[in-house]
Amino acid sequence: MEIEIRSPKSEVEWEQYYSLRYRILRQPWNQPRGSERNEGDEIGLHFALYENEILKAIARLDINDEKSAQVRFMAVETEIQRKGYGKQVMLAIENYCKSISISEIVLHAREIAIPFYESLDYQLVEKSHLLFNEIQHHLMSKKV
Repeated sequence: MEIEIRSPKSEVEWEQYYSLRYRILRQPWNQPRGSERNEGDEIGLHFALYENEILKAIARLDINDEKSAQVRFMAVETEIQRKGYGKQVMLAIENYCKSISISEIVLHAREIAIPFYESLDYQLVEKSHLLFNEIQHHLMSKKV
């Protein structure tokens, strides 16, 4: 079993990346295709976990300033959630942040994902936005 975490390389890999993001984070709330993308995709750093060359989990990292970054669009294929793939992506992001002297990572977690991030030592800061008028998010942070 070969695990590789990297940015998508080919047009096909990018399509798979955005398809996973759409299916997990937008489609269940009847959002239109295209809603899984935003202007930050051009400058964000994309992390994709491939197992035996099959995409399993993704996230985007936005560098906020010289000391902080934000994780966005974290998604793991539904049938393999809670199997450690998301954790591997988050650890790769943290290691990358340490390598470029980023000292704090923030994110806006869906309520259902708070225990996952807490298990990785992220601290709950405050309630943040309500996505699609139904998905409560919470600001979380971690010093790395």
